[in-house]
Amino acid sequence: MRKISLIGLVMLIVSIPTFAGGLLTNTNQHVAFLRMLARGASIDIDGVYSNPAGLAFLPSDGLYLSLNGQSAYQTRNIDMTFPLFPEDGHRRYYKGTASAPFIPSFQGAYKKGDWTISGSFAVVGGGGKASFDNGLGMFDSMIMGGLAASDDLKRLQQLVGAGAVSDLYTLNSAMDGSQFIYGVQLGLSYKINDWLAVFAGGRMNYFSGGYEGFLTATANSELPSIGGNELAGIELDCDQTGWGITPILGADIKLGKWNIGLKYEFMTNLNLENKTKMAEVRQNGIVMPDKGNPLADFKDGVNTPSDIPALLTAAVGYEILPTLRASVEYHHFFDKDAGMANDKQDHLKHGTHEILLGAEWDVTKQLTISGGFQNTDYGLSDDFQSDISFSCDSYSLGFGAAIKMTKHLTMNVAYFWTNYKDYKKVTESALGLSATTYSRTNKVFGLGVDYKF
Repeated sequence: MRKISLIGLVMLIVSIPTFAGGLLTNTNQHVAFLRMLARGASIDIDGVYSNPAGLAFLPSDGLYLSLNGQSAYQTRNIDMTFPLFPEDGHRRYYKGTASAPFIPSFQGAYKKGDWTISGSFAVVGGGGKASFDNGLGMFDSMIMGGLAASDDLKRLQQLVGAGAVSDLYTLNSAMDGSQFIYGVQLGLSYKINDWLAVFAGGRMNYFSGGYEGFLTATANSELPSIGGNELAGIELDCDQTGWGITPILGADIKLGKWNIGLKYEFMTNLNLENKTKMAEVRQNGIVMPDKGNPLADFKDGVNTPSDIPALLTAAVGYEILPTLRASVEYHHFFDKDAGMANDKQDHLKHGTHEILLGAEWDVTKQLTISGGFQNTDYGLSDDFQSDISFSCDSYSLGFGAAIKMTKHLTMNVAYFWTNYKDYKKVTESALGLSATTYSRTNKVFGLGVDYKF
């Protein structure tokens, strides 16, 4: 019988963004984002990331600190039809899970007169682990495609008709991995006059990833010509590291009840260097050469481009009442200008567009409640998508509260949920048409504390 034990197989090539934001960038680096989303015009400690120039307008001099923890949980679903699948409609469903139980972040700012120095530490990309306990369609179809190419094609077709294909091979796998981009940011804000402030700074990004595991698929005796031979095999033991600097500029314009926040993060040149003990793919017992090998990018010493795209944010906030505020915001990630493995960025139709809306209401002096909305459009195409690296356009909702525990201490609590749009990809081969539908779910819980000395 077919035996499957796949753990973390999706980690082979894809980065694991467990938060909101672009294809590689995590934008929710403070719990205030989860509860309101549109924070690009914020004048508070979370502005260290979302609106650093606005820190120059903090209400009083002194030291501001914030510590946040977030837990993210995802599912990654693949619904695939393939001509040789024996199930009804030749259809199989694969469900993967990914989680990041605790992702911390820290922000700090010190204001003195017109100057404010700020810094932060956060996971700015990647994070989490994933597992597909029922395998991946691309591997099942690859194995069955290999069977179809054998001399036993007629026998295979008979077995498909009898619904017995699931007994043709045994699949065993154990694989895990992790990817994190840690970011340390430092910058300086300056209030030029009563209505204009500017910011200049940078972020040092360090990538750390590791992948280890195997996959073997072996035919049984139903097909005599290949019975007991290895159909496919994968062995991988690889660590990756890399680093890059992100220059950041910002401006804040404060006009009465209006506040406008602007930020531009330059593209980060990031190359990942492999330290590899094994990166081998076998098909029908033959080791694949580097050309056409899906693990060629993981060979020892290979440098793979994985640039962090430039990011432009623009937000407008308005004080409707002394106790009621609202914001609208736009993000653009310049993904097509960022280098990706195998020039994958060329397959995008455009860079990522995001629209964000948010509002917060001071119910009492001690309690503020808030909510927000975000729509994300990645500019995806069929050539960009695969089982081990797919994204889906989405909209997100967040809500939560800020609770003033004391004069100096505020606690933020929030829940953030994302609804993804299905993406359908149709592929034609000699065996006929196959169709794959990609979908995802995501939820994030957050708890943080802000302290003003």
